[in-house]
Amino acid sequence: MTGQQFRRISLVSTFLPFLCIGCVPTAPPRMATSSSSAPQFSQAVPDAPVGSAPNATGRINTEQTDVERLAAVWQQRREEVTDYPIGPGDVIEVSVPAMKELENRTIRVSGEGAISLPFLGTIQAKGLTQDQMTEQLRQRLDKYMYNPQVNVFVREYRSRQAAVIGAVNKPGLYSLASGADTILDLLAMAGGLSGTAAQRILFIPAEPLESDKAKALLSLFPTQLTSTDAAPLFLKKTDPIIIDLQFLSNGDGQIYMTMPARPGDVFMVPGGGDVLIDGWVEKPGAYKVTPGLTVLGAVTAAGGVLFPADTSMVKILRTDKAGTRTFLTSDLEKIKKGEEEDLRVQEGDVVEVTSTNAKLVSYGVYKIFTTLVHIGGNIPIF
Repeated sequence: MTGQQFRRISLVSTFLPFLCIGCVPTAPPRMATSSSSAPQFSQAVPDAPVGSAPNATGRINTEQTDVERLAAVWQQRREEVTDYPIGPGDVIEVSVPAMKELENRTIRVSGEGAISLPFLGTIQAKGLTQDQMTEQLRQRLDKYMYNPQVNVFVREYRSRQAAVIGAVNKPGLYSLASGADTILDLLAMAGGLSGTAAQRILFIPAEPLESDKAKALLSLFPTQLTSTDAAPLFLKKTDPIIIDLQFLSNGDGQIYMTMPARPGDVFMVPGGGDVLIDGWVEKPGAYKVTPGLTVLGAVTAAGGVLFPADTSMVKILRTDKAGTRTFLTSDLEKIKKGEEEDLRVQEGDVVEVTSTNAKLVSYGVYKIFTTLVHIGGNIPIF
């Protein structure tokens, strides 16, 4: 041992008792919370628990749950005739093989709902189905030919549109090609949910005579197309059905994604709120709740756990809209081994990674000696 090394060790030994006093490990910085209430996060529209839906005034609709309302719409649409009527802007193909002037003609329905054809003049198409339009043309052609063969095909239902807006990759108005197009088809047309989407969809179903409801609603709120703020939709007494994506992912709820969409439907995907990650993680703070985000995923997003963390006892505090608190726990090691379900987090959850005493002592000793080495390495030795 050199003299310089001996002097350094002696100096460190002299100051060791004083350094230990200031090096007792403490918990990492924590986000400020109130002991009387759970942290509140800003969000456009609160999650409605199954069994309640905010109405236009923000009150809770206790007459029917969202699931019951969704089931009622689904049942009604199963029983509906799905042959859409023709409307303004639709594109129609008309073919009468025996007449050159009417062979393979493509016509767009005017704003007044009419089309114009040689020999036949102006014909009111609005409100007629494809079959009804075919029959009307056949009756008119009876004046000019025997047993006319007429084919009518609606190539594009421009007037039959539904809106998919908010936190999707391609928000906009989408034409329904047929009565078989489903909610799932519409979401696929819109490119699926974006990474900032919440775990719910706001569904404003159109009534049978409200095929222009989607256009009318968006005309009132032009910025709503790409906005993930759902609040304006509640201001016009729309009373949307709140569809929980977790409910749709189980066996009972999946059937509703195959429900036929209807012209005028509006599907709004709000942006996700926050979950608070606290305790022994690398980067405690608030993180956006994305679809499918779990406890393990949330902890990973916060940089993972620090050494003192008790990975067998991660605490989750969940507060519902009535203020009722629920305490849950997760074992990260069992989750990784597939022995325990990885719980999905919800907006407003507080996830706390606690520590164990044994790990905390070891971590404290480690921090003391790393601090001593750092200090000792910077003190001039003569």
